[in-house]
Amino acid sequence: MSVDVVAVIAAKPGSEDAVRAAMQRLVAPTRAESGNIAYDLSESDVAPGTFITSERWQDPADLDLHLQSAHVQSALADVGDLLAAPPAIHPLTALDVQ
Repeated sequence: MSVDVVAVIAAKPGSEDAVRAAMQRLVAPTRAESGNIAYDLSESDVAPGTFITSERWQDPADLDLHLQSAHVQSALADVGDLLAAPPAIHPLTALDVQ
């Protein structure tokens, strides 16, 4: 059963460029992960420095492996002090399923 996820990552004021660069470095290795169906990175137009990932994983276990992957852990270590809050990870349940 696939899982859709939205993650919201907010940079501290003045740290937007560093967080943006770290987030951009995650795209290619994440898309190459086993179990990844889709991974898109965006930045909010109304709250610059707020980054949103829209993700789809084949299985919840694939998401768990992603969160523990070396590239995610490295990015978190690099920008942890530059974030306004911990990343908010939102696994989603579709409400339009009939």
